[in-house]
Amino acid sequence: MLAIKVILSVLAMLGLAIYFINVNLVAKPAPTANAESEHFYGNKFHNEQPRTPLSFKDTAALWVRFFTEKKVDTTPDITIPVVPMQRADLDALSNDALHLVKLGHSSVLLKVYGEYWLIDPVFSERASPFSFVGPKRFHQPPIDLKDLPPIDKVLISHNHYDHLDKASIKALMAKTQQFLVPKGIDGDLINWGIEANKIITFDWWQELQTHQGLIAFTPTQHFSGRGMGDGNSTLWGSWVIKTPQESLFFSGDSGYFAGFKAIGDRYGPFDLTLVETGAYDKDWADIHMTPEQSVQAHIDLQGKVMMPIHNGTFDLAFHTWHDPFDRVVNEAENRNVALSTPKFGHVFSLDTLPPLTPWWKATQ
Repeated sequence: MLAIKVILSVLAMLGLAIYFINVNLVAKPAPTANAESEHFYGNKFHNEQPRTPLSFKDTAALWVRFFTEKKVDTTPDITIPVVPMQRADLDALSNDALHLVKLGHSSVLLKVYGEYWLIDPVFSERASPFSFVGPKRFHQPPIDLKDLPPIDKVLISHNHYDHLDKASIKALMAKTQQFLVPKGIDGDLINWGIEANKIITFDWWQELQTHQGLIAFTPTQHFSGRGMGDGNSTLWGSWVIKTPQESLFFSGDSGYFAGFKAIGDRYGPFDLTLVETGAYDKDWADIHMTPEQSVQAHIDLQGKVMMPIHNGTFDLAFHTWHDPFDRVVNEAENRNVALSTPKFGHVFSLDTLPPLTPWWKATQ
Protein backbone atom coordinates (compact mmCIF):
# COMPACT_ATOMS: atom_id res chain seq x y z
CA MET A 1 0.00 0.00 0.00
CA LEU A 2 2.82 2.39 0.89
CA ALA A 3 4.56 1.62 -2.40
CA ILE A 4 1.41 2.58 -4.29
CA LYS A 5 1.19 5.85 -2.35
CA VAL A 6 4.82 6.60 -3.16
CA ILE A 7 4.26 5.96 -6.87
CA LEU A 8 1.15 8.13 -6.86
CA SER A 9 3.03 10.86 -5.03
CA VAL A 10 5.83 10.88 -7.59
CA LEU A 11 3.32 10.93 -10.44
CA ALA A 12 1.46 13.79 -8.77
CA MET A 13 4.71 15.69 -8.36
CA LEU A 14 5.58 15.21 -12.03
CA GLY A 15 2.06 16.23 -13.04
CA LEU A 16 2.29 19.40 -10.99
CA ALA A 17 5.68 20.18 -12.49
CA ILE A 18 4.32 19.79 -16.02
CA TYR A 19 1.30 21.92 -15.13
CA PHE A 20 3.47 24.66 -13.67
CA ILE A 21 5.59 24.69 -16.82
CA ASN A 22 2.59 24.71 -19.14
CA VAL A 23 0.85 27.63 -17.44
CA ASN A 24 4.16 29.48 -16.95
CA LEU A 25 3.63 30.18 -13.25
CA VAL A 26 6.95 31.87 -12.77
CA ALA A 27 8.06 35.21 -11.46
CA LYS A 28 8.75 37.82 -14.11
CA PRO A 29 11.58 39.89 -12.61
CA ALA A 30 12.30 43.29 -14.11
CA PRO A 31 15.26 43.34 -16.52
CA THR A 32 17.20 45.51 -14.05
CA ALA A 33 16.49 43.30 -11.02
CA ASN A 34 20.18 42.48 -10.57
CA ALA A 35 21.48 45.99 -11.21
CA GLU A 36 24.24 46.91 -8.77
CA SER A 37 23.37 44.16 -6.27
CA GLU A 38 26.27 42.32 -4.72
CA HIS A 39 23.83 39.55 -3.76
CA PHE A 40 23.10 38.69 -7.41
CA TYR A 41 25.44 36.37 -9.30
CA GLY A 42 25.03 33.26 -11.41
CA ASN A 43 21.65 34.66 -12.53
CA LYS A 44 20.24 34.35 -8.99
CA PHE A 45 20.07 36.21 -5.70
CA HIS A 46 21.92 34.58 -2.81
CA ASN A 47 21.80 34.58 0.98
CA GLU A 48 24.72 36.04 2.90
CA GLN A 49 25.58 32.52 4.03
CA PRO A 50 25.25 29.98 1.17
CA ARG A 51 22.50 27.39 1.46
CA THR A 52 22.88 23.84 0.26
CA PRO A 53 20.19 23.47 -2.41
CA LEU A 54 17.93 20.43 -2.28
CA SER A 55 18.89 17.72 -4.73
CA PHE A 56 16.27 16.16 -6.99
CA LYS A 57 16.27 13.16 -4.67
CA ASP A 58 15.69 15.35 -1.62
CA THR A 59 12.93 17.27 -3.40
CA ALA A 60 11.24 14.06 -4.49
CA ALA A 61 11.45 12.69 -0.94
CA LEU A 62 9.86 15.87 0.39
CA TRP A 63 6.97 15.57 -2.07
CA VAL A 64 6.50 11.92 -1.13
CA ARG A 65 6.43 12.91 2.51
CA PHE A 66 3.91 15.64 1.73
CA PHE A 67 1.51 13.18 0.08
CA THR A 68 2.01 10.21 2.43
CA GLU A 69 2.76 11.51 5.92
CA LYS A 70 -0.27 11.66 8.16
CA LYS A 71 -0.92 15.14 9.52
CA VAL A 72 -2.33 15.50 13.03
CA ASP A 73 -4.16 18.57 14.34
CA THR A 74 -2.82 20.87 11.62
CA THR A 75 -6.13 22.74 11.26
CA PRO A 76 -8.31 24.17 14.05
CA ASP A 77 -11.49 22.25 14.87
CA ILE A 78 -13.51 25.35 15.81
CA THR A 79 -13.60 28.97 14.73
CA ILE A 80 -10.51 31.13 15.15
CA PRO A 81 -11.51 34.27 17.09
CA VAL A 82 -11.50 37.36 14.85
CA VAL A 83 -12.43 40.91 15.85
CA PRO A 84 -14.39 42.46 12.94
CA MET A 85 -13.21 45.87 11.76
CA GLN A 86 -14.99 48.64 9.89
CA ARG A 87 -13.56 51.56 7.94
CA ALA A 88 -15.01 53.91 10.54
CA ASP A 89 -13.00 52.16 13.28
CA LEU A 90 -9.78 52.90 11.42
CA ASP A 91 -10.69 56.47 10.60
CA ALA A 92 -11.45 57.10 14.27
CA LEU A 93 -7.88 56.23 15.27
CA SER A 94 -5.68 59.20 16.12
CA ASN A 95 -3.17 60.57 13.65
CA ASP A 96 -0.48 61.22 16.26
CA ALA A 97 0.65 57.62 16.86
CA LEU A 98 1.45 54.33 15.14
CA HIS A 99 -1.50 51.90 15.26
CA LEU A 100 -1.30 48.25 14.23
CA VAL A 101 -3.62 45.32 13.54
CA LYS A 102 -2.85 41.74 12.56
CA LEU A 103 -5.05 40.70 9.65
CA GLY A 104 -3.94 37.07 9.44
CA HIS A 105 -0.79 35.02 8.83
CA SER A 106 1.87 37.71 8.20
CA SER A 107 -0.50 40.39 6.89
CA VAL A 108 -0.42 43.57 8.96
CA LEU A 109 -2.23 46.91 8.63
CA LEU A 110 -0.59 50.01 10.09
CA LYS A 111 -1.88 53.52 10.59
CA VAL A 112 1.34 55.51 10.73
CA TYR A 113 0.61 59.07 11.84
CA GLY A 114 -2.45 59.24 9.62
CA GLU A 115 -1.14 57.15 6.69
CA TYR A 116 -2.34 53.59 6.11
CA TRP A 117 0.35 51.02 5.29
CA LEU A 118 -0.07 47.31 4.52
CA ILE A 119 2.62 44.66 4.94
CA ASP A 120 2.36 41.41 2.93
CA PRO A 121 -1.40 41.70 2.33
CA VAL A 122 -2.96 38.30 1.57
CA PHE A 123 -6.76 38.41 1.48
CA SER A 124 -7.38 35.46 -0.87
CA GLU A 125 -9.05 32.27 0.30
CA ARG A 126 -5.93 30.23 -0.48
CA ALA A 127 -2.18 30.86 -0.33
CA SER A 128 -1.80 29.35 -3.76
CA PRO A 129 -1.65 30.19 -7.48
CA PHE A 130 -4.96 28.34 -7.81
CA SER A 131 -8.40 29.09 -6.42
CA PHE A 132 -9.34 25.40 -6.12
CA VAL A 133 -6.32 23.85 -4.38
CA GLY A 134 -3.67 24.86 -1.91
CA PRO A 135 -3.57 25.97 1.75
CA LYS A 136 -6.98 27.36 2.68
CA ARG A 137 -7.64 30.05 5.26
CA PHE A 138 -8.67 29.04 8.78
CA HIS A 139 -10.51 32.34 9.16
CA GLN A 140 -11.65 35.31 7.13
CA PRO A 141 -9.79 38.65 7.33
CA PRO A 142 -11.23 41.05 9.91
CA ILE A 143 -12.00 43.57 7.14
CA ASP A 144 -12.79 43.20 3.43
CA LEU A 145 -10.39 44.57 0.87
CA LYS A 146 -13.08 46.81 -0.56
CA ASP A 147 -13.65 48.40 2.85
CA LEU A 148 -10.03 49.42 3.39
CA PRO A 149 -9.25 53.13 3.31
CA PRO A 150 -6.86 54.54 0.70
CA ILE A 151 -3.43 52.98 1.24
CA ASP A 152 -0.28 55.07 1.15
CA LYS A 153 2.22 52.20 1.12
CA VAL A 154 2.20 48.45 0.54
CA LEU A 155 5.39 46.70 1.71
CA ILE A 156 6.25 43.22 0.41
CA SER A 157 8.89 40.96 2.00
CA HIS A 158 9.20 38.35 -0.79
CA ASN A 159 7.21 36.72 -3.57
CA HIS A 160 5.91 33.47 -2.06
CA TYR A 161 2.16 33.04 -2.37
CA ASP A 162 1.49 33.48 1.35
CA HIS A 163 3.15 36.92 1.19
CA LEU A 164 2.61 38.23 -2.35
CA ASP A 165 -1.02 37.65 -3.35
CA LYS A 166 -1.76 38.65 -6.93
CA ALA A 167 -5.51 39.07 -6.39
CA SER A 168 -4.97 41.32 -3.37
CA ILE A 169 -2.35 43.44 -5.13
CA LYS A 170 -4.62 43.95 -8.15
CA ALA A 171 -7.53 44.89 -5.88
CA LEU A 172 -5.31 47.39 -4.06
CA MET A 173 -3.92 48.87 -7.26
CA ALA A 174 -6.32 51.79 -7.58
CA LYS A 175 -6.24 52.80 -3.91
CA THR A 176 -2.48 52.51 -3.23
CA GLN A 177 0.07 55.30 -3.70
CA GLN A 178 3.31 53.31 -3.42
CA PHE A 179 4.47 49.69 -3.51
CA LEU A 180 7.77 49.01 -1.72
CA VAL A 181 9.23 45.70 -2.91
CA PRO A 182 12.49 43.71 -3.06
CA LYS A 183 14.53 43.85 -6.25
CA GLY A 184 12.86 42.00 -9.12
CA ILE A 185 9.32 41.92 -7.77
CA ASP A 186 8.54 45.13 -9.65
CA GLY A 187 8.46 43.01 -12.81
CA ASP A 188 5.47 41.03 -11.60
CA LEU A 189 3.66 44.10 -10.31
CA ILE A 190 4.07 45.89 -13.63
CA ASN A 191 2.86 42.76 -15.41
CA TRP A 192 -0.24 42.82 -13.16
CA GLY A 193 -1.02 46.41 -14.11
CA ILE A 194 0.74 48.50 -11.43
CA GLU A 195 2.23 51.70 -12.83
CA ALA A 196 6.02 51.63 -12.68
CA ASN A 197 6.16 55.08 -11.07
CA LYS A 198 4.25 53.70 -8.07
CA ILE A 199 6.92 51.08 -7.34
CA ILE A 200 10.13 51.51 -5.33
CA THR A 201 12.58 48.57 -5.31
CA PHE A 202 15.01 47.80 -2.51
CA ASP A 203 18.24 45.90 -2.05
CA TRP A 204 19.33 44.86 1.43
CA TRP A 205 20.21 47.78 3.70
CA GLN A 206 18.65 50.36 1.40
CA GLU A 207 16.63 53.06 3.17
CA LEU A 208 13.77 55.40 2.36
CA GLN A 209 13.12 58.53 4.38
CA THR A 210 9.40 59.41 4.61
CA HIS A 211 7.39 62.13 6.33
CA GLN A 212 6.66 59.62 9.10
CA GLY A 213 10.23 58.35 9.54
CA LEU A 214 12.66 55.80 8.16
CA ILE A 215 11.90 52.60 6.23
CA ALA A 216 14.78 50.16 5.66
CA PHE A 217 14.89 46.82 3.83
CA THR A 218 17.07 44.34 5.68
CA PRO A 219 18.37 40.79 5.01
CA THR A 220 16.79 37.46 5.81
CA GLN A 221 17.93 33.90 5.17
CA HIS A 222 15.30 32.61 2.81
CA PHE A 223 14.58 32.23 -0.93
CA SER A 224 12.07 33.24 -3.59
CA GLY A 225 10.02 31.65 -6.36
CA ARG A 226 6.49 31.32 -7.65
CA GLY A 227 6.83 28.33 -9.98
CA MET A 228 9.23 26.09 -11.85
CA GLY A 229 12.52 27.58 -12.97
CA ASP A 230 12.29 31.00 -11.31
CA GLY A 231 13.97 30.22 -8.00
CA ASN A 232 15.77 33.19 -6.42
CA SER A 233 15.22 35.43 -9.44
CA THR A 234 13.82 38.07 -7.05
CA LEU A 235 15.13 39.20 -3.66
CA TRP A 236 13.66 38.54 -0.20
CA GLY A 237 14.03 40.32 3.13
CA SER A 238 12.60 42.06 6.20
CA TRP A 239 11.47 45.60 7.03
CA VAL A 240 12.50 48.17 9.63
CA ILE A 241 10.11 51.06 10.36
CA LYS A 242 11.34 53.88 12.61
CA THR A 243 9.27 56.94 13.47
CA PRO A 244 10.45 59.69 15.83
CA GLN A 245 8.66 57.88 18.68
CA GLU A 246 8.54 54.17 17.73
CA SER A 247 10.67 51.44 16.20
CA LEU A 248 9.19 48.35 14.54
CA PHE A 249 10.72 45.26 12.90
CA PHE A 250 8.89 42.90 10.52
CA SER A 251 10.79 39.67 9.85
CA GLY A 252 9.22 38.32 6.67
CA ASP A 253 10.39 34.70 6.41
CA SER A 254 13.81 33.54 7.52
CA GLY A 255 15.92 30.83 8.98
CA TYR A 256 17.89 31.82 12.05
CA PHE A 257 21.11 33.60 11.09
CA ALA A 258 23.64 36.20 12.24
CA GLY A 259 21.82 38.90 10.28
CA PHE A 260 19.35 39.46 13.12
CA LYS A 261 22.14 40.69 15.38
CA ALA A 262 23.49 42.89 12.58
CA ILE A 263 20.03 44.46 12.14
CA GLY A 264 19.69 44.95 15.89
CA ASP A 265 23.10 46.57 16.10
CA ARG A 266 22.30 48.97 13.27
CA TYR A 267 18.64 49.81 13.92
CA GLY A 268 17.75 48.53 17.38
CA PRO A 269 16.43 48.56 19.95
CA PHE A 270 12.90 47.86 18.68
CA ASP A 271 9.74 48.61 20.61
CA LEU A 272 8.06 45.71 18.80
CA THR A 273 9.35 42.83 16.69
CA LEU A 274 6.95 40.90 14.48
CA VAL A 275 8.84 37.65 14.06
CA GLU A 276 8.01 34.59 11.98
CA THR A 277 6.91 31.79 14.30
CA GLY A 278 5.40 29.00 12.24
CA ALA A 279 5.78 26.67 9.22
CA TYR A 280 9.06 25.16 10.46
CA ASP A 281 10.28 21.64 9.80
CA LYS A 282 13.45 19.54 9.90
CA ASP A 283 13.49 19.40 6.09
CA TRP A 284 13.70 23.19 5.71
CA ALA A 285 15.41 24.19 8.94
CA ASP A 286 17.71 26.72 7.26
CA ILE A 287 14.86 28.85 5.79
CA HIS A 288 12.28 28.84 8.61
CA MET A 289 12.91 29.21 12.33
CA THR A 290 11.67 27.10 15.18
CA PRO A 291 9.81 29.08 17.87
CA GLU A 292 12.87 28.86 20.09
CA GLN A 293 15.00 30.41 17.33
CA SER A 294 12.36 33.10 16.80
CA VAL A 295 12.74 34.15 20.44
CA GLN A 296 16.52 34.23 20.01
CA ALA A 297 16.10 36.37 16.88
CA HIS A 298 14.00 38.82 18.92
CA ILE A 299 16.75 38.99 21.52
CA ASP A 300 19.39 39.53 18.80
CA LEU A 301 17.27 42.35 17.39
CA GLN A 302 17.21 44.04 20.81
CA GLY A 303 13.43 43.86 20.85
CA LYS A 304 11.37 44.97 23.82
CA VAL A 305 8.14 43.09 22.98
CA MET A 306 7.76 40.23 20.48
CA MET A 307 4.66 39.48 18.45
CA PRO A 308 4.65 36.03 16.76
CA ILE A 309 3.42 36.12 13.14
CA HIS A 310 3.23 33.65 10.22
CA ASN A 311 0.80 31.39 12.07
CA GLY A 312 -2.88 30.81 12.80
CA THR A 313 -4.19 31.28 9.24
CA PHE A 314 -2.80 28.63 6.84
CA ASP A 315 -1.60 25.03 7.15
CA LEU A 316 1.90 25.26 5.67
CA ALA A 317 3.83 22.57 7.56
CA PHE A 318 3.52 19.27 9.40
CA HIS A 319 3.36 20.57 12.97
CA THR A 320 0.05 21.14 14.78
CA TRP A 321 -1.56 24.50 14.11
CA HIS A 322 -1.12 25.63 17.72
CA ASP A 323 2.43 24.31 18.21
CA PRO A 324 4.05 27.67 17.27
CA PHE A 325 2.06 29.45 19.99
CA ASP A 326 2.63 26.79 22.64
CA ARG A 327 6.37 26.62 22.05
CA VAL A 328 7.00 30.35 21.70
CA VAL A 329 5.16 31.03 24.97
CA ASN A 330 7.24 28.40 26.77
CA GLU A 331 10.51 29.73 25.35
CA ALA A 332 9.59 33.35 26.02
CA GLU A 333 8.90 32.49 29.66
CA ASN A 334 12.25 30.67 29.89
CA ARG A 335 14.10 33.65 28.35
CA ASN A 336 12.13 36.39 30.15
CA VAL A 337 10.84 37.80 26.85
CA ALA A 338 7.62 39.84 26.76
CA LEU A 339 5.08 38.50 24.25
CA SER A 340 2.03 40.18 22.71
CA THR A 341 -0.53 37.86 21.09
CA PRO A 342 -3.54 39.90 19.96
CA LYS A 343 -6.47 38.34 18.17
CA PHE A 344 -6.78 39.03 14.47
CA GLY A 345 -8.56 42.36 14.07
CA HIS A 346 -7.54 43.73 17.48
CA VAL A 347 -6.38 47.32 16.85
CA PHE A 348 -3.76 48.80 19.20
CA SER A 349 -0.87 51.27 19.38
CA LEU A 350 2.65 50.54 20.52
CA ASP A 351 2.05 52.16 23.91
CA THR A 352 -1.03 49.95 24.47
CA LEU A 353 0.30 46.59 23.30
CA PRO A 354 -2.02 43.71 24.21
CA PRO A 355 -0.45 41.33 26.73
CA LEU A 356 0.05 37.62 26.23
CA THR A 357 -3.47 36.30 25.63
CA PRO A 358 -3.68 32.55 24.86
CA TRP A 359 -6.75 32.81 22.58
CA TRP A 360 -5.70 29.60 20.79
CA LYS A 361 -6.16 27.54 23.96
CA ALA A 362 -9.94 27.75 23.67
CA THR A 363 -9.80 25.99 20.31
CA GLN A 364 -7.80 22.95 21.38
